Amino acid sequence: MKRPLALAMIAILSGCGAEQPGHAPDAGVAVSTITPRQGSMPRWLTAYGSATPSSSGTRTLSIPQPGQVAALLVTAGAHVHAGQPLVRFAVAPSALSGYEAASTTLAAALRQRDTTARLLAQQLATRDQLSQADKAVADARAALDAQRREGAGQAIQIVRAPFGGIVTALPVAAGDRPQPGAALATVAREGAMIATAGIDPSERDHVRPGQTARLTRLSGGPAIAARVLRIDGQLNPATHMIDVDLGFPAGALLPGEAVKAEIATGASMGWAVPHAAVVTDDDGAHVFQIAGGRAKAVPVAIVQTSAMQDVVQGPLDPKRPLIVEGAYQVEDGGAVRAAR
Repeated sequence: MKRPLALAMIAILSGCGAEQPGHAPDAGVAVSTITPRQGSMPRWLTAYGSATPSSSGTRTLSIPQPGQVAALLVTAGAHVHAGQPLVRFAVAPSALSGYEAASTTLAAALRQRDTTARLLAQQLATRDQLSQADKAVADARAALDAQRREGAGQAIQIVRAPFGGIVTALPVAAGDRPQPGAALATVAREGAMIATAGIDPSERDHVRPGQTARLTRLSGGPAIAARVLRIDGQLNPATHMIDVDLGFPAGALLPGEAVKAEIATGASMGWAVPHAAVVTDDDGAHVFQIAGGRAKAVPVAIVQTSAMQDVVQGPLDPKRPLIVEGAYQVEDGGAVRAAR
């Protein structure tokens, strides 16, 4: 009687472990994969700065005579064309009197020269005296020409734009009496703009003129193609960084706009993998490949990273699929299946 009961218990226990209709065995985590490949990625050096007029494309305008600013005809930031009036300046009476004195001196020297020439014809003067009179005329004419070039003979002078561009500075106001030669206006040539960004001194050897770069407004917007023009040879005393000048297409940025500069200083070599494929945890960085239907963790070193792609180095098998989507859901040795 005991033997049939034992057989019945064995049958019941065997049924508990059998696969039940409608319950499929665990097929593993659904993942997407790619084939691993070697590749490279530009190495970007990031710096911050702003757009400024280039020194070669900027002109500061002044008047070498004393006087008063009668009127400002434009405002800072205005676009101007070549020859456009910027500032009306009234020359001081003292400067006008100097011009008149130079004119009087020249007229007197000419009269004296004529008198000496007549006396020489009458043998009442010497040739040395005539030479001295000629020199006096030349000196007086040179002095008057200098006064004329400086505008001392014009009661009202107009400061005009030397070329088309942007008025970047107007350091005076109507009614001001600036010193002779003081700046009245600064104009930056249209398109003669650069972006100046500061890099860490340790990165200076990695940056060279001609390298590709890109600029992005800190306020947002698309990247602007640029290139390195110049690397400073000393620290900026204000920022303690090395200034780098970058050129960009004319009109792409306005003076003073803050930008992020990214300079391509080389390329990182290794396995080019999607950013989502790299898993980082307390044990470091690793990726998963599929071997025999199961995930196999492969430790890697991250050479360079970005939002879309990373460059890593490690013992990846180029024949085994690399898990991308689902990499954070799998475990080493866990069952996986390709998502459809």
